[in-house]
Amino acid sequence: MKQLLQDLSKDGPDVVTAPTPAVTSGTLLIDTTVSLISTGTERMLLDFGKANLVQKARQQPDKVKAVLSKVKTDGLLTTVEAVRSKLAEPIPLGYCNVGTVREAGTAVSGFNAGDRVVSNGSHADVVRVPQNLCARIPDGVTDEMAAFTVMASIGLQGIRLAKLTLGECVAVTGAGLIGLLTVQLLRAQGCRVLALDFDEDKLALARSFGAETCNPANEDPIAAGMAFSRGAGMDAVLITASTKSNDPVHQAAQMSRQRGRIILVGVVGLELSRADFYDKELSFQVSCSYGPGRYDPAYEEGGQDYPLGFVRWTEQRNFEAVLDMMSAGAIETDTLISHRFDFEKAPKAYEVLGNDKSARGIVLNYPHDIESRHVAQVDLAGKDGATPAAGKPVLGMIGAGNYGSRILIPAFAKTGATLHTIATSGGTSGVVHGERGGFAHATTDTESLFADAQINTIAIATRHNSHAPLVTKALQNGKNVFVEKPLAITREELAAVEAAHADANRLLMVGFNRRFAPQIQTMKKLVDQVSEPKSFMMVMNAGAIPEDHWTQDNATGGGRIIGEACHFIDLMRFLAGAPIISVQARRMGNAAGVAITEDKAAIVLGFEDGSFGTIHYLANGASSFPKERVEVFAAGRTLQLDNFLKLKGFGWPGFKKNSLMRQNKGQATCPEIFMQAVEAGGPAPIPAEELFEVSRVTLEVAEILRAQK
Repeated sequence: MKQLLQDLSKDGPDVVTAPTPAVTSGTLLIDTTVSLISTGTERMLLDFGKANLVQKARQQPDKVKAVLSKVKTDGLLTTVEAVRSKLAEPIPLGYCNVGTVREAGTAVSGFNAGDRVVSNGSHADVVRVPQNLCARIPDGVTDEMAAFTVMASIGLQGIRLAKLTLGECVAVTGAGLIGLLTVQLLRAQGCRVLALDFDEDKLALARSFGAETCNPANEDPIAAGMAFSRGAGMDAVLITASTKSNDPVHQAAQMSRQRGRIILVGVVGLELSRADFYDKELSFQVSCSYGPGRYDPAYEEGGQDYPLGFVRWTEQRNFEAVLDMMSAGAIETDTLISHRFDFEKAPKAYEVLGNDKSARGIVLNYPHDIESRHVAQVDLAGKDGATPAAGKPVLGMIGAGNYGSRILIPAFAKTGATLHTIATSGGTSGVVHGERGGFAHATTDTESLFADAQINTIAIATRHNSHAPLVTKALQNGKNVFVEKPLAITREELAAVEAAHADANRLLMVGFNRRFAPQIQTMKKLVDQVSEPKSFMMVMNAGAIPEDHWTQDNATGGGRIIGEACHFIDLMRFLAGAPIISVQARRMGNAAGVAITEDKAAIVLGFEDGSFGTIHYLANGASSFPKERVEVFAAGRTLQLDNFLKLKGFGWPGFKKNSLMRQNKGQATCPEIFMQAVEAGGPAPIPAEELFEVSRVTLEVAEILRAQK
């Protein structure tokens, strides 16, 4: 397949050839026929890409504050690397897609192969979209017309929030695509509409749809609004403009009637004046995209619909309502289209978008052969596919998410191993990061990695619930395995991994990188000089993660104790150098208004040599406080490691401090040492018995916390 991606450090999109996405449970695989460029959102992305770093910072002051906070806690160099990595992460363009269903995943209902559907899929000739973000297209609606469905739904959601009734006076500020579609929807609902914009061509279109108009460049919009409403004031104002100015909100308030409603659909300045709203008791609300369900993982990814009796209009039902209006002839889109391009000439379309401010609806057509779009594997540029030398590590990688792409792939690339194939579910991320890292192939067929005889090592960086099954399968197929933590999220999964490892005689490694950090290695050498028991204190200022994030879901992420606190259980096990013989844990108690999650907890571990330690894993601390601290007390001496930057010794003969310019948590060393062990034929950098011990203890901690009354 081919897809348009925008690198935020560039001024234009790239067309990437990638393997066809693998259809998954609850999703549809769609062959695209038409997509619509969002002139507002996508022009903004283009402009952001063209801007230099200073201009980018001015456009996102909130992000600048976060960056400065990170500099204080993690150091300048670490922060700079993170920012550069984020800016270089390509994002898919587009969210208005029309096509034909090729395949429906398991758990899909209401859709079949061959259905014409609209979705919020990107500009790609094949897209995979969750079923709740798709809607079937009525026979009387053309593909080009249907391509406007998602944008119209954005306006429709604003209308629903305004709770308008027949005959009310409504101003629409901003006559772009969404504004003009909103005008038509309002007219169909029986409202009187006043459209405001500085572009006379857009206002002419608004008049053709039945609105009266006002150009603020030539007349006073407040006076126009009052005259239009016969002196009573507007019942509602929908702001669909995109501007940094505060004027649209101020003008909306001035032209509104007593207890009028102002709904922000677009993006404008929000320095609100209390006086504007106080006297008239105005209501102001920001509309969220296409409607209820947007950004709810349970609805969009999990396929859990909201009961119609309680939530009449979800985003999917808004799509259907718009399509019904199109079928009835209440929405006209032909005059909204200013340009048409075949998908192969998409870069030309974006030149028009960037240079022609009068461009309205830019449609991309996908006339090229459908079957040629579908491939399971692509060869990456510049790789000759030469047969690797015997005995050398040959890596197949599964997953290219944030950590995998930013940390693991560069780390494996530096090991000198042959990077054979990278497998991802969506395809595109595998191509982007596989090409950067030096892989020869990218695929969406994960099974092919297990079957390929050349690949002797598998690295796994997927969601937590897939770790143990993939590790088990890789071991059963005779592969060495590197898996990001956690190794397993249930005892049954762990038992399966242990059984497969016992039979396989292959190396197994979990990405417990902190034990390989240089300052931890220094601590280990120092504490090993002390024969008497030690006391360990570890604090993890983990930061809050929403309760509905996948890592908090026990079935998918295993929860944050299993998913992340395992790092510190392993680190303490490493520093103690003795088996764990006792486990205690306590999480924060229930409180009104506080989410009941396990990520605010204390863990106490006892060791066979008499040592003990506490791990404070806390999601309720200040973000400005350093993220990690490790302390060791032994024989009248103390070691303190602050955020993997500064290591201090107190009363320690021959050692006072060790400071680094940038954080080093051993993230690059961990894969390097593992690949060296693969090439040498062992032993494993972390004994398998320790990996299983740490996993069992982590699972026990999670069980204790979840059972807490």
